[in-house]
Amino acid sequence: MAGKIYITTPLYYVNAEPHLGSTYTNVVCDSFARFHRQRGDDTFLLTGTDEHGEKIAEAAAAAGVSPRQFVDGVSATFRAVWDSVGIGYDHFMRTSDPHHVAFVQDVLARIHANGDIYFGAYSGLYCVGCERLYTEKELVDGLCPQHLTKPVEVSEPNYFFRMEKYQAQVRSHIESNPDFIRPEGYRSEALAMLREPIGDLCISRPKSRLEWGIEMPFDAGYVTYVWFDALLNYVSGLEARGRREDLWPVANHFIGKDILKTHAVFWPTMLLAAGYPLYQHLNVHGFWTSGGQKMSKSLGNVVKPLALRDTYGMDAIRYFLLREMAFGNDADFTEQALITRINADLANGLGNLASRTLAMMHKYFAGAVQPLTPEAAEDTALSAAFARARADLDTHVRALAFHRGLEAIWRALDAANKYIVATAPFTLAKDPAQLPRVGAILHNCLESLRVSAQLLAPFLPDTATRLRSALALDETRFADLDLPWGSAFAPQHGIGAAVNLFPRIDAGPRAPKSGKDTPGRGAKPATPRS
Repeated sequence: MAGKIYITTPLYYVNAEPHLGSTYTNVVCDSFARFHRQRGDDTFLLTGTDEHGEKIAEAAAAAGVSPRQFVDGVSATFRAVWDSVGIGYDHFMRTSDPHHVAFVQDVLARIHANGDIYFGAYSGLYCVGCERLYTEKELVDGLCPQHLTKPVEVSEPNYFFRMEKYQAQVRSHIESNPDFIRPEGYRSEALAMLREPIGDLCISRPKSRLEWGIEMPFDAGYVTYVWFDALLNYVSGLEARGRREDLWPVANHFIGKDILKTHAVFWPTMLLAAGYPLYQHLNVHGFWTSGGQKMSKSLGNVVKPLALRDTYGMDAIRYFLLREMAFGNDADFTEQALITRINADLANGLGNLASRTLAMMHKYFAGAVQPLTPEAAEDTALSAAFARARADLDTHVRALAFHRGLEAIWRALDAANKYIVATAPFTLAKDPAQLPRVGAILHNCLESLRVSAQLLAPFLPDTATRLRSALALDETRFADLDLPWGSAFAPQHGIGAAVNLFPRIDAGPRAPKSGKDTPGRGAKPATPRS
């Protein structure tokens, strides 16, 4: 039975350019959305850019342009990169959009009217990079754990949100809903935060030092704290499309582990104060590192998505990202590891099956599909292997184990390649009397390719399209996941020419360290903000 799902990426802060970490998040969300769409679910994917705050104002000043000019340029670059790498979002959110500004001001006005916003003194250890206060316990050797810089002590009058008022309610909800935050380790981390005093949240900045933000609706001398502004995008984006009531209850946020506190503590308390139900799931992934170090422009180890795409192809990058990282854990990127995956899995596994099958179809039958009969035990075993792959894929992807889902498909592909070796159609074809059996064997191989392409479509969409074209299947037949094995190809159906899906890579790493995907002056490594 078809359902509904709302999937969100973080909003990416536009003092930055997309890199491998943000690309991973968007590839995961895009794949998850395609998976649900393929199964008939009403699916909505939101991504976008977070455009207010001190860092934006500083970056714009350094570039010699207004904040509006700066964010327009960098946001357009983000959108162009996501379009270039095939992210199929349904709405691209900008926190400078007029509908979002109006929504934030409406929420602030309602919370203020309810008595949950008050004026007070703001002081503490402040990281400009994160644009938030840190406690001494949260620092690592006195430094911000994300930027490795020493926070500055700040003190000024500001508006506060009574966040602590809702602490017990949020903690109770997480304790009562074991899958609210996934994987389990991040749920435990969030609960540990909520067992300590969380205090109230400063949600304003005086215009005397920051004008680039959403003006507080009840005091024109202040703008809204960037996190309070940005988090509300998840609801305002649906409001803009008239989909809040039906899709918000099935909201699935995908974030990196560095913004767990804002999403597991700040955001739920804000929702409760505003009178909205909590989201369905918070899905948290780890970091991509390079040479064992978190990617950073200052270290010179940032990997850019367009440079990789231009060198290796986007589906190869998608496969590597989804297969190499166990969702929730950290993973290390090297070009050699990428090349190994391309050669071992994509070229030798899927690519080899496609090229051998299609080539033999044309060599022995001029591309015309032959009947499946006579059927042998090994034929039944092959179809069963792909049925298991389908079931395992569904189980693993719904549990966010994308790497295991792909492993399940590759087990079936391995069975198909072994099937060709065991049945030896290239040997049988030497005897004209065995040609009916050869035709049946190759028909089973074509079914292996069809089912593989269907299962891979959410994760390797371009490859699935190329396979569908090579198999000469119309979109309706190809999209039917319930089409029984052996019923996709009528006798004498014409197969397209052999394709080389993933040529082997014999050279060493070739991707440039930097690419053309640069948003403009003042850009820094991409930082997800909400």
